[in-house]
Amino acid sequence: MLTINNVSKAFADHQILKNINLTIDTGTIVGLAGPSGGGKSTLLRIIQKLETIDRGDISYDHKVGFMFQDFQLFPHMNVFENLSYAPKQVNKSTSYHAEIDDLLNKLGMIDKKYFYPQKLSGGQKQRVALARSLMMKPDLLLCDEPTSGLDVATIDDIVDLLKSVCNDKMTMIIASHDLDFLSKIADRIIVLKDGSIAADIKTSEDEDIVASLKKLY
Repeated sequence: MLTINNVSKAFADHQILKNINLTIDTGTIVGLAGPSGGGKSTLLRIIQKLETIDRGDISYDHKVGFMFQDFQLFPHMNVFENLSYAPKQVNKSTSYHAEIDDLLNKLGMIDKKYFYPQKLSGGQKQRVALARSLMMKPDLLLCDEPTSGLDVATIDDIVDLLKSVCNDKMTMIIASHDLDFLSKIADRIIVLKDGSIAADIKTSEDEDIVASLKKLY
């Protein structure tokens, strides 16, 4: 379980988050929606401890993985090297070939094992970014705009991929502007607007959740 208590964050004189209170159960997929500047990415970065908080506290006992919006793959490393880099910092004696082959097979990327990022499409880079996050075996996966710039077919693939790796032990929090995408994947959608929670809706309880959420923008 992830608990966020009265979390606030400001940059200079601009208040990004205002007394955020959330409890997220283990094994759920939560979407963070809302207009630009509402605090979605900042909240993810705070959970990952990439940013500090001004007030409040966050409590969880998960190992956290993070998928960045711009992928942040190492351009001088091929796919295998990108996936094995972080785990090898923990255990240098392990080759990781079998584990990486298994992940790449699941993601339909085994034929790109030795490709460099500049040779990959946006959707392929997203798959590599997902695989790299999963190599660290996170209990909590944070995704920042995972479908940004992707076409509809590729977005549907990403939905299937994320659903396939989520289980009753893994929790996901996904920040996205794409309400259609979030409605397909999330158990619950939280709208952040002007640094506050404007809505918190279970997708199973609203047949036309996209229309409901658009009213809040």
